[in-house]
Amino acid sequence: MMHMTFYWGTKMVLLFDFWKTESWLSYSLSLLFCYLFAAFYQYMEDRRLSILAMGIIPPSQGSGNTPLLPPRLGTRLTKSSRFATAVLFGVNSAIGYVLMLAVMSYNGGVLIAIVLGLAVGYFLFRAKEYEALIVEDTCACS
Repeated sequence: MMHMTFYWGTKMVLLFDFWKTESWLSYSLSLLFCYLFAAFYQYMEDRRLSILAMGIIPPSQGSGNTPLLPPRLGTRLTKSSRFATAVLFGVNSAIGYVLMLAVMSYNGGVLIAIVLGLAVGYFLFRAKEYEALIVEDTCACS
């Protein structure tokens, strides 16, 4: 029978009928897998964003009225980076949906393992993104 509210038991079915936990060991291994899979999701998202950043075609430096910061809209990407980021977006979407379905098992341990995995994965792989967002104001008029 499927639970419709959160529960904290070690006996559960996770995603597939054959993935049943009957003991503390199998339950702990399932939680470890959920934790690592959630951290892997953040790693793959970091890879996708890195490929996206590497594939940006810089604007031509021909005219004297080029803005100091390139506009965000209209940024062009190389074809290979567009393809790679599209593939990684698909993989990340699939992983995200699998994680969502795992949480929908309504097991409290699975929820905590996935949230912790996402948080630790974000800290390890994606928190550095915000270092690049800090831009020193070089304009003398502000």
